[in-house]
Amino acid sequence: MSDPRNVAHAKKVTQEKHHHQAKGRPGKEKRSSGAVQNQPVETASAPANAADAKVEQKPGDLEKSLAVLSKLKDLEFHSRANIETLAELSLTIEEELKQREFAEAIGDIYSAQDAFHSKIAAFIETYQTKIESFK
Repeated sequence: MSDPRNVAHAKKVTQEKHHHQAKGRPGKEKRSSGAVQNQPVETASAPANAADAKVEQKPGDLEKSLAVLSKLKDLEFHSRANIETLAELSLTIEEELKQREFAEAIGDIYSAQDAFHSKIAAFIETYQTKIESFK
């Protein structure tokens, strides 16, 4: 298993780059080719026909969707913080406290949090694309 601090840092740097690029800097690539991208990319399924694509939007749907997106981004932020905290705790348990019997358990928790973070980040990207189609 690679050092959790390096994994957490690389993920944070990648997400910050993506976040800054997504804030409306035209002409920049969405993802940098130098960063490690091991996150699964989930895409929304394409509508079966044109009638499905043109679903009428009620007034206020955009505002509600933006509120949901904001809450999702808050979850993603806390997820990233949890990953960093788990990396620190893992090092403390393994290196400082020498409690090797707990190293695998905290590694499993770290992996689960990392998987959650990857999925929510992909979902946010998909949901954000959908919201942009409302505008």
